[in-house]
Amino acid sequence: MAGILNKLRNLDAYPKINEDFYSRTLSGGVITLVSSVVMFLLFFSELRLYLHTVTETKLIVDTSRGETLRINFDITFPALACSILSVDAMDISGELHLDVKHDIIKRRLDSNGNTIEARQEGIGATKIENPLQKHGGRLEHNETYCGSCYGAEAEDHDCCNSCEDVREAYRKKGWGVTNPDLIDQCKREGFLQRVKDEEGEGCNIYGFLEVNKVAGNFHFAPGKSFHQAGVHVHDLLAFQKDSFNISHKINRLTYGDYFPGVVNPLDKVQWSQDTPNAMYQYFIKVVPTVYTDISGHTIQSNQFSVTEHVKTSEAGQLQSLPGVFFFYDLSPIKVTFTEEHISFLHFLTNVCAIVGGVFTVSGIIDAFIYHGQKAIKKKMEIGKFS
Repeated sequence: MAGILNKLRNLDAYPKINEDFYSRTLSGGVITLVSSVVMFLLFFSELRLYLHTVTETKLIVDTSRGETLRINFDITFPALACSILSVDAMDISGELHLDVKHDIIKRRLDSNGNTIEARQEGIGATKIENPLQKHGGRLEHNETYCGSCYGAEAEDHDCCNSCEDVREAYRKKGWGVTNPDLIDQCKREGFLQRVKDEEGEGCNIYGFLEVNKVAGNFHFAPGKSFHQAGVHVHDLLAFQKDSFNISHKINRLTYGDYFPGVVNPLDKVQWSQDTPNAMYQYFIKVVPTVYTDISGHTIQSNQFSVTEHVKTSEAGQLQSLPGVFFFYDLSPIKVTFTEEHISFLHFLTNVCAIVGGVFTVSGIIDAFIYHGQKAIKKKMEIGKFS
């Protein structure tokens, strides 16, 4: 048994030196104090890193198919009335969403930005009292109302019972309403009068669009949109105005849900129009993003970058459609963020590296100072005796 203990004693990599052979110095004490403080600070920093989560980032090819893209927006137009503002969306697959009303709310604003009225789009249409019938006469007792579409009927039995119905029928035909007062429904609903009453008002429009996950655009512009000879057109003649001020402030624009650390570059961006008419364009590159938190909950969202461009024209020369356009394209690369903890073994390894590294470096510095002092002292003694 004693032989085994002796063999283990001979394997000791840390031989002990008698204290009588130790030489303690002032410089060694200072270096020991400084190195201890450095060790503590580095250890505390490593401990904080271990206790908190870290986010690992990866880039992968986006192979998802058949998904939709949710666009959340909140935009204020301080000089464009809600009654003339419409929202359209279209993509390269050919799908069109013209004059979108569902999931969108408009708030009328006065000149000071205070809310006058807020309502869901498509709700609250004015009712017509004693309206004009399709055959030209007035509505008789027990007779079902069927208003004229003024030549825009797809079939003989089609009815247009409101100004909006007539404008929609015209849109489907690719026509524009030139004078709403010539249409009985619009005249009785006071379409032009409502536009005049809202002159000088602003509009805050917010909600979301659910579109195909392909390149496309959505835009906010005055007038009702329609397609004519394959060209996207807005009916601006109905408002009998020469210019439209599309100054705007983007309160919020996101592609998908919020996740920690996301930066939306268009939030709080605003632009003031100086010319009578302008088309403001945002070209957006959308990057699909997946965020997984420490509990394993996954958020499917997107980030985006943007560039801007503005096209202007003089009053009465609507060479380009006045409005705010958002053109977006999808990146083929997906970014994944994953929250995770540093493993305990990794933490232990780093702590050992800190202690051993600082101890070794401080020992080298101490040896350099100690032997340097001895060499200088020896030279001084030689010079003294010589």
